[in-house]
Parts: sequence; structure tokens; C-alpha cells
Amino acid sequence: MRQGTSTKPALSVPSPKLPAVLALGFRPFYLVAAAFAVVAVPLWVGSYRGLIPVGGYYTGIVWHTHEMLFGFVTAVMAGFLLTAVRNWTGRPTPVGMPLAVLVAVWVVARVLMFSGPGWAAALVDVAFLPLLIVALVVPIWQSRNVRNFGIVGILAVLLAGNLLFHLAHFGLLPAGFARIGMLLALDLITVLMAIIAGRVIPAFTASAVPEAQPRRALPVEVAALGLLVLVLLVDAVNSAYPVPGPIRAGLFASAAVAHLFRLFLWRPWYARNNPLLLMLPVAYAWIPIALALRAVSVVSPGVPESIAYHALTTGAMAGLMIAMMTRSSLGHTGRKLAAGPREITAFLLVLAAAVVRVFGPLLAVQAYSTWIVISALLWTAGFGVFLVAYWPILTRPRIDGKPG
Repeated sequence: MRQGTSTKPALSVPSPKLPAVLALGFRPFYLVAAAFAVVAVPLWVGSYRGLIPVGGYYTGIVWHTHEMLFGFVTAVMAGFLLTAVRNWTGRPTPVGMPLAVLVAVWVVARVLMFSGPGWAAALVDVAFLPLLIVALVVPIWQSRNVRNFGIVGILAVLLAGNLLFHLAHFGLLPAGFARIGMLLALDLITVLMAIIAGRVIPAFTASAVPEAQPRRALPVEVAALGLLVLVLLVDAVNSAYPVPGPIRAGLFASAAVAHLFRLFLWRPWYARNNPLLLMLPVAYAWIPIALALRAVSVVSPGVPESIAYHALTTGAMAGLMIAMMTRSSLGHTGRKLAAGPREITAFLLVLAAAVVRVFGPLLAVQAYSTWIVISALLWTAGFGVFLVAYWPILTRPRIDGKPG
């Protein structure tokens, strides 16, 4: 999280009276994201099993899909980016009351998405990403840190995907646009994960294990990221103008190979004795797994596309997020970058949730609903461990006395 340089003066020191939990963006957003993960997934499973009525605006699977992508994921992204952009640019991002307002908008949106009314839920939910974009654009613009405007662009298109979701729900667009919005969000978040992982994993590996000598080959980088963009474009047009199956399968398979080779160049096996570092490439490996499953799902009716989507969400997204949440929380609170039993347990539980959710139905489809429940319990336990372990870390000042 230290890439980028700034030609501007160093960050000003925040007021010592600033509550610790509002001293930097990762603190409140990681907390609310973990709390939401612990609450939302059990609610969804209860709804799935017919035990709990869920949703006053969206209901059932639609609520679950929207809230995982535009609720949970955006909270983790907000916490990471508000902290990372501060480092990349040397300029402050919102703290104190402005940060509290941003968090409050996210929280109110989650409550309204569960309870309604629909118009208020849509209004507050859609407002969050523009506010986050402004919070990031200001320091990026002030520092002329041009390379990071691409990340802002991704957030802007993610906002468009959320708008499609809401407009389709209100009947202002055909119902199929909700699916397009979902796929757009999945693909965009995958692109963002790939960009950030390409920055941090080789850098962290080189720093922690110099003998690893991870490499970044420009042709591989262009192919891996370019193919993800092509996946996004194909998904965007496929509903209206169906793309032939062999072309889609070939695209997904090619992207899987490119990302697997990209991961190989980072030489992740050198991190085997550093659990905190190893979490990142292990989670990243779910991206080529998901792409490969998408390729298989095109040609094999026995592999539903939803399995590939959960490889992305439960495997890559949740895995990378809990890995970065632990690492950045430790580093930005002045603690040693080392994983203890709590960090390893939380990551392994989320990893197990992904394995069960993706491969359980492939092995025994007749137990499909059981696999979902087991995966949900593992997911909830993983983020529950993080929430309990990191609550005191995220709500107390840095142990080295520095601001942030």
C-alpha cells in the first residue's frame, strides 16, 4: 500500500482528540464490513431455508447478491482505498466527522435495503459510491497522481452497475439489466483486485523474502488485465447480443491461463513460511479457478455458472479482502506484520467456506442446500473471528503513538 509518489507536502498530523476509530478510513469500514458479513450471510441462509423473511426492498437471492457486491465489498474497498490513496498521494483522505458521515451513509443504506422504503433505499445506496469517489479524487488530483485515476474510473463504472440494478428493479429498465449490473460489478471488482494484487503481492514478497525475486512481465500483465476487460465487455453485451459459446469459453480459459502464469511469476511458494504473506497469493489463485469454471460452465451443463461466481466472491474477493484487512490493520496500527492463530484461523475458515461452496455441489449436487449452509457457517465464523480479534485493534490508537 505504498506505491506511488507525491510531489506535495507530507500529510498534516490529525488532531490528537480525534477518536481512534475515525483516525483513518480502514478502521470504521473494516469493522462495519466484518459486522455486516457476520449478520447478512446468516440472514440470507435463513431466508433460503424459509426460516426468516429477508428484504423490504429487494428480497431473497436478489437482496443477497446486491448486498454482498454493493454492500460488503464496497465497504472493504472504501476502507482499503481511503487508506491506500493517502499513502500513494501523501495527501489526507477523510477522517473524523467527514469519515463518520461516509460510514453512516453506508450503514443507513444497508438498513434501508433490508427494511425499505424502496425509494429511500435506492437513493441512499446510490449516494455512497459518488461520495467515496469524491473523497478519493481530491487527494489524487491535488497530488497529480495520475496513475490512480484508473481506480476512480472503475468505481465510477461500478456505480453505473448499481444504478442498472436499481433502475431494473423499479421497472425503468428491462429486468435483464439487473443481471448485467451484477456481472458488471463482479467483473469490475475482479479487475480492481487484479490491479491491486499486481501491485502489492510482488512488492510484499520481494520485501519479506528477497530470494523469491518475483517478476512482473509486461506481456503477461497486459494479457491478464486485458483479457479481464474483454470478459467485462462480453458479459455486458452477451444478454442483448449473445456471444457464441466457444468464443466465451475460449476467452474465459485464456484469461485463466494468463492469471495462473501471472501468479507463477510472483513465485508464491517462497512465502510458505510467512502465513500473512501467503494468504494473498492463495486467495488470488481463486481468480484463475473462477475463470476456468466459467469456461467449463459454458460447455458443460453439469457445472452451473453460479459455481464460478462463488469462486470469485467467496474465494477471491473474500479471501483477498480478509488477507488485506488483517495485513493493513496490523501495519497501520503500528503492529508487527505477522499472522498469529487468530489471523490464520479467520483466513482458513473463509478459505474453507469457498472450497465447500464451490466444490461441494460439484461432488454431491443432491446435498446442495447443505453445502450452502455449511459454507455460510464457515464464512460467518471466519469474519466473526476477525471482528472479535480486531475490534480492540481498530478502535484504539496506534501502539507506536503515530497518527492514523
